[in-house]
Amino acid sequence: MTKKRASIDLGAVRGSDDAGGNGRDEAIYRNLYAAIVENDLAPGTKLPEDTLAEAFGVSRTSIRKVLQRLSYERLVDVRLNRGASVAQPSVKEARDVFAARRIVECGAMPQVVAKATPERLEPLRDIVHREHEAEARGDRREAIYLSGLFHVELAKLSDNETVADILSGLVSRSSLVIATYGAPLAGSCRHSEHDDVLELIAAGDVAGAQQWMDRHLRDIERTVVLEDEEPAAPDLRKILDAVAQRHRMER
Repeated sequence: MTKKRASIDLGAVRGSDDAGGNGRDEAIYRNLYAAIVENDLAPGTKLPEDTLAEAFGVSRTSIRKVLQRLSYERLVDVRLNRGASVAQPSVKEARDVFAARRIVECGAMPQVVAKATPERLEPLRDIVHREHEAEARGDRREAIYLSGLFHVELAKLSDNETVADILSGLVSRSSLVIATYGAPLAGSCRHSEHDDVLELIAAGDVAGAQQWMDRHLRDIERTVVLEDEEPAAPDLRKILDAVAQRHRMER
């Protein structure tokens, strides 16, 4: 059975009053985090404090703290006098995220292989199976979510919590990159590819698993970040000169 992902649950947030302010803030954070990472809130979506405060039944102070936390994780942009919005990664930021993932995931592979056992690999095989089901029914959002989950759970095999935490943040930012730049079918990993790396790990092939991961992440980046550079900002002076020239010719 497919495991349901988290979604915005206003009732659960309001029901967290018994846990105090910190518990309520944590519930709001988890709901907004899930909505952003799972692309329910698209990049660039405005996040007005008053609207969120009313929706969650809390003060704007609570919302402000949650938005600052999400901003620290680079999932939300908070700008003075402009409010908060879901982050829109630049092309450079997108490429940096994938470069960082290659460093972390390839670097962790020796520990992953050393710690992997048939029993510990079984949950990862289950995720791959769920990916297959999501792809078969055309559920791109679920497939992307499960793809990220696979990579995070794979890193956890290293038994290095710091590595797993870092990768979890990078995978979350990857979801924003995919939402910002991805073509309709881009961003999720083919489940058969994940089967391949599990076989390499099960065989104890560290070098093969590292090479697979490097190639795999580069392939995903190529399907998502299709632009070579940021679009140039319009030259206002040039535009105004052209308008003036056209008006002179019309006279």
